[in-house]
Amino acid sequence: MIPYINAPFVFLGKKIGAGPDELKLVFSFLLSYPLAGLLKRVPDARPAHKNLFSLGVSIFYLVGLFDLWDGLHTILFSAVGAYAIAKFLRGSPYMPWIGFVFLMGHMSINQIARMRANDPASVDVTGAQMVLVMKLSSFCWNVADGAIPEAELSDFQKDRRLKELPNLLDYAGYVFFFPSLMIGPAFDFVEYRCWLDCSMFDVPATVDPAKKPPTRRKRKIPRSGTPAMLKLATGLMWIGIFVTLSTYFSPDVLLTPRYMEYGFVKRVLVLHMVPLTARTKYYGVWTLTEGACILSGLGYNGVDPATGKVSWDRLVNIKPMGVELAQNTRAYLENWNINTNKWLRNCVYLRVTPRGKKPGFRASLATFTTSAFWHGFYPGYYLSFVLASLIQTVAKNFRRYLRPFFLDPKTQAPLPSKKYYDFFSWLTTQLAFSFATAPFLILSFSGSVAAWSRLYFYAVIGTVLSMAFFASPAKPALRRALEQRAAKAGVVATPEKGPSAGAKRQPLVRTTSNDSVAREPVMGLSDDLEKDVDEALSEIKAEMEARARRASASKPLFKKVA
Repeated sequence: MIPYINAPFVFLGKKIGAGPDELKLVFSFLLSYPLAGLLKRVPDARPAHKNLFSLGVSIFYLVGLFDLWDGLHTILFSAVGAYAIAKFLRGSPYMPWIGFVFLMGHMSINQIARMRANDPASVDVTGAQMVLVMKLSSFCWNVADGAIPEAELSDFQKDRRLKELPNLLDYAGYVFFFPSLMIGPAFDFVEYRCWLDCSMFDVPATVDPAKKPPTRRKRKIPRSGTPAMLKLATGLMWIGIFVTLSTYFSPDVLLTPRYMEYGFVKRVLVLHMVPLTARTKYYGVWTLTEGACILSGLGYNGVDPATGKVSWDRLVNIKPMGVELAQNTRAYLENWNINTNKWLRNCVYLRVTPRGKKPGFRASLATFTTSAFWHGFYPGYYLSFVLASLIQTVAKNFRRYLRPFFLDPKTQAPLPSKKYYDFFSWLTTQLAFSFATAPFLILSFSGSVAAWSRLYFYAVIGTVLSMAFFASPAKPALRRALEQRAAKAGVVATPEKGPSAGAKRQPLVRTTSNDSVAREPVMGLSDDLEKDVDEALSEIKAEMEARARRASASKPLFKKVA
């Protein structure tokens, strides 16, 4: 650590009641703005200078600011290990999985060390390592895709594949890209390379030259000061809200004797405010880091040919209003930690599925397990994950079998009564997830169960009762009611072979929310837990039958007589 650099943060921390490491973390995010502005001004023809600049700033953050020598060693160990695995095992189909296990295993060791240290106010390297696991496991898959014939790849794989390993300096610049070093956002090496050589900013020929985004001094990176400053202001606003609310709504509040002096409704409201307050911190820091990435140019995501408007949403990681106004669990999770969702989809869910087959139970289970282990090993994390998965399954059934009653059966347009359904959906989604995510903040098993018990386990009981309801004859009754309602409106589901005789028939219109097609899990949580369990049981049964057939076939038809 640079001498005396810690003193002002200790002094300010005592004044406002914050830890010096927390203040230094926010300071590093703010300092990244002017530094990103300098990085952007490194000549386009000097990519090596960009790499060295980013590398130097990151080392200053880790060592000069936080005194994380062990953290620097940790990042180097993961980075060198992943590069060596990609280089020397490139021809093996197991290479990306070996890299994945290496990175996850190394991070897990540090996650356990963090649990043992039990000092939430201090900054350690596990946050940066979580981002690094996403970046480097994706890197291994991108290298593996580079050795596969293009005809066997999806469009996404074709776009991100690496036919050759990058040189070590470019790789180091990717690993140590300072605006996203500590908490993300994560991105693929191909994106970094396109930013580095400025090919990312090539304007398609379809764009009118008069509508090309303005640049400075004949450089290719468009001006990004305004969108970056908007992110900076928004991030500081969220940080200010967090500082204000955290005085009243810290997770410890849920375990104090005074909390039990409140009535049940007030306890529920306080419970809702505790996770909301915690989310504002993430809204703030993720928005700040995204803004620094935008200022450097890496947030660039193309230009609209018609209007010439530049999009800067390549690395967006959070949509606060999408979370706070979500009327269903899937919308809630899709707007939270967006880049982690993409990583789980592209590097786990789709990768464990054999080519040519649809993802099923094994893909969902692998994604769920990876998401849980990636977060860490606190018991509270697993309580939250399990309950949230059950809540998502129940919510899907409600939307599939109740929501259509509030839509016109012919046009699927909302009926006047739908506004009541929307409000009730929003309220139950928010209160259910406030209950489910409380252990994520409390962390300990005993504390989490104690906090739930003080609210009479309302979300657990509601989820169990809802599951029982949809496992009862009520579910087929609702299905018949929907079919009768559709038939009265002249909309009837028809078999694939053709329409039946009688009234006017056409395929039943389905909305996205009640589509029966299986969808990918979000944050590792299954979208249809019931279907996944049935699929698992079917797989187990099929495997047992196959083994029985093999055992039967191996037995001799006649016993040899002595």
